[in-house]
Amino acid sequence: MHIGFMIQDWEQVDPSKNSTILIIRECLKRGHKVSILYPENLTVHNNIAHGLLQVIEPLEKIPDSIIQFYKKVTFKKVLTPLHALDSFMIRKDPPIDPIIYNFLDSIKNECIIINDIDGIRKANNKLYTTTFNDPGNSFLPKTYVSKNKSFIRQMIDEMPGDKVILKPLVGSGGHGVIVLEKNAQSNINSILDFYISGQGDSNYIIIQEYIEGAENGDVRVLMLNGKFLGAYNRKPPEGDIRANIQIGGTAHKYKMTDSQLAVCRKIGPRLAGDGLFFVGVDMIGDKILEVNVLNPGGISNINKLDKVKLHLKIVDFIEEKVDEKHEKRAELEYLLKRLSDLKQNDF
Repeated sequence: MHIGFMIQDWEQVDPSKNSTILIIRECLKRGHKVSILYPENLTVHNNIAHGLLQVIEPLEKIPDSIIQFYKKVTFKKVLTPLHALDSFMIRKDPPIDPIIYNFLDSIKNECIIINDIDGIRKANNKLYTTTFNDPGNSFLPKTYVSKNKSFIRQMIDEMPGDKVILKPLVGSGGHGVIVLEKNAQSNINSILDFYISGQGDSNYIIIQEYIEGAENGDVRVLMLNGKFLGAYNRKPPEGDIRANIQIGGTAHKYKMTDSQLAVCRKIGPRLAGDGLFFVGVDMIGDKILEVNVLNPGGISNINKLDKVKLHLKIVDFIEEKVDEKHEKRAELEYLLKRLSDLKQNDF
C-alpha cells in the first residue's frame, strides 16, 4: 500500500510532539510505502495530476524511539502520478490554497483521502458548526459571524455576560483569539477595524459567547470515523486565555463526562457522513468551540497521558478503508466482466 502525507515542512517538525510522525512510522512498520508531498510540489504532467513526492527510503530497522526514527529517515524524490497513491492524508495547518483541492479532485474517486476533499470544503473554516443545527445552544455557544462592523457592535452588546471571544474566521493554533471586555468601548472600534480590514482586505470575524471556565482551558477531543477516540485537557499559559499547545499551553489527563460523550455521539454521524474521518473537536464543558478537520493534533499527548497508542487505530482505519475500496472495485470489475460475457453469449 502506498500512503501519502501532505505536510508543510519535514525539517520543521518536532517529532516529540507531532502526531503525523507517529502515523508515518506505524505505516512503515507495517510494510507500507510512505511518501511526503509538499503543497508547492503539486503539478500537472501531460494532463495528469502529479506530485514530486519525497519517498521515504527503506530502513533496515525502524527505531522504537520516535526521535531516532525522525533522524534516520531519508528521502528519494520521485515524480509520481497522484492516482498511484492508495491513501492520502492532509496534515497541514490551515489556511490551504483551494487550488490544492482541485489537484486532489482528480483522484478522490480512486484514492482514500483523509479527510474527504468535499468534506474539507464544507468544514475548512469555523462556519462548519452551523450545520449541526443547535438553535437552542445546548452544545454550541452563541456565535455570530460578520464583516459588518455596526452589526458586530450590536451583537457584542446583546451577548450575555461582560465579555466575548473575538477571533478570525480562518486560522488555527489559537492565532488571533482574544477576550473582548464589553465595557472597553473606546477600544472596540479600533480592534474591529484591525480584524476586519487590518490587512487591507475585508475579513469575516467571529464573535462568540464567553463560556465560564474558559480561563481554565479546554478539552481537545479526537474523533475517528464519527466515534470518540481520545481526549486531553489543554491549560493556557499564565496570562493567556488560549490553551493551544503551539503557543505554550500544557497537556493534562482528562476523563470525558457522560454529557460530553453524548455531544460527540450527536455530531459523529454528521462528521463521518461528510467524510471527515479524523477530526479534533475543542470543547469547554458541554459546548463545542471549534471543529478542526485539516491537521488535528494531540495523539502524542493522549498516548503519553493515557498510556495508549491511538496512532495504531488510525492506521487500522486507513487500511480498512483502502481494503474496502479495493473490494468494491474488484466486485465492480467482476460484474462488468459477467455482463460482457452475457452479451457475447447472446450473439
